[in-house]
Amino acid sequence: MDELLKTISAINSGLSDYVLTFLLVGVGIYFTIRTRFIQIRCFKEGWERAFGKFSLHGQQQKGLSSFQALSAAIAAQVGTGNIVGAAGAILTGGPGAIFWMWLIAFFGMATIYAEAVLAQETKIVDADGTIHGGPVYYIKRAFPNLFGCILACFFAIAIIISLGFMGCMVQANSIGETCQYAFKIPSWQIGIVIAILSAVIFIGGVSRLVQVTEKLVPIMACLYLLGCVLVLICRIQYLPDTIVCIFKYAFMPEALIGGGFGYALKTAISQGVKRGLFSNEAGMGSTPHAHAIANVKHPHDQGTVAMIGVFIDTCVVLTMTALIIISTIYTGDGPLANATGANYHELLANSGLTKTNLAQHAIASVTTTNIGNIFVAICLLFFAFSTIITWNYFGKINFHYLFGKKATVLYSILSIVSIYLGTIMKNDLVWEFQDMFNQLMVFPNVIALVALAGIVVLSSKQHTAKEKTEKSE
Repeated sequence: MDELLKTISAINSGLSDYVLTFLLVGVGIYFTIRTRFIQIRCFKEGWERAFGKFSLHGQQQKGLSSFQALSAAIAAQVGTGNIVGAAGAILTGGPGAIFWMWLIAFFGMATIYAEAVLAQETKIVDADGTIHGGPVYYIKRAFPNLFGCILACFFAIAIIISLGFMGCMVQANSIGETCQYAFKIPSWQIGIVIAILSAVIFIGGVSRLVQVTEKLVPIMACLYLLGCVLVLICRIQYLPDTIVCIFKYAFMPEALIGGGFGYALKTAISQGVKRGLFSNEAGMGSTPHAHAIANVKHPHDQGTVAMIGVFIDTCVVLTMTALIIISTIYTGDGPLANATGANYHELLANSGLTKTNLAQHAIASVTTTNIGNIFVAICLLFFAFSTIITWNYFGKINFHYLFGKKATVLYSILSIVSIYLGTIMKNDLVWEFQDMFNQLMVFPNVIALVALAGIVVLSSKQHTAKEKTEKSE
């Protein structure tokens, strides 16, 4: 098992550090150019479409609103990676990694626009009104032959394993561990509660899912952001130094993390890009399942809304995590404030700081240890639970694609069992396997995106032409 763990870890490192980094960055740049910087031109439009008719009491229209679809997407995007992932990137690549997260989010907004447009273009509506959409459907549109069938099946299997089963396990594991540490409640008891709540939502289908996420997402975001703002108010005098750290160490990371300039810069960039990409999920093929179910007049409309999801995930939630960590750890009287390339790793080792406790330490530095632990535990509970229920839905769509509607009952049972098992076991191999299948999803998704780029560009051009016509009138 140890050898298998090492092998899977090596595969994941190779994929994330080299292959997927260049692949996803390249696709983001490609769609940015082809759509003539859609993320800038249509950012305001996307914001207005997402929040113009915001309500916690549901929509009055037929079908699901753009906000409900966006809530489901954000529920998947905003997870433990926004706390633990950001902390890991900063510890390894320095505060400058955040700059590269911002950059990759900018290009990722163009990628996710393409995913949402294609999900809308290729979705299928059953006789009872149930909508099925996602990469498997636009993969088949791109390649209506045996190659397309193989790619679609490969993607479906990867996402079922990654998100539907192992993903639920690792998210539930995060909930169990943090709640046990903060509230002294045995993780197996937490597992029972989470499994029952999840089962209730799974049984209710997509309608119950969006009813939960449209209320849960705003609440969890506001709670977390409020806590971060309070920390920043307490450290307001160090906020200018925090911003300086991000930009300084983005281009001179060797001054902090050590090593040669080339090695340090590669580390900062790779950490920022890797954590950023797999936080906002642009290009992975997960969130198109949520954007496909929105009832919009034109695919472009939901494409602009999808871009807002990346912005909220990386530029708001993840950035707030970074700011409280850097302002309390790397500036003023923080434990790593005086670190240099010569002693950084020694100070880090002696401090006892890790990616799993960094956020708690940041909050505890202006409150108490108990408050820090409890606050992060509550936020992780919201983040991870919302991710569980949406990831389950994404996997369910693909299980339905492979095995039919009746088989989805078996899928739901296995998912519930996986959730409970995740809270009572700690297995690094499960985490590594989840990461591996998570990354393998990217390849068939990106191939289809590029193959269908013409549809995406046409959608963008039609919007531009419509704008010009309206202005001339």
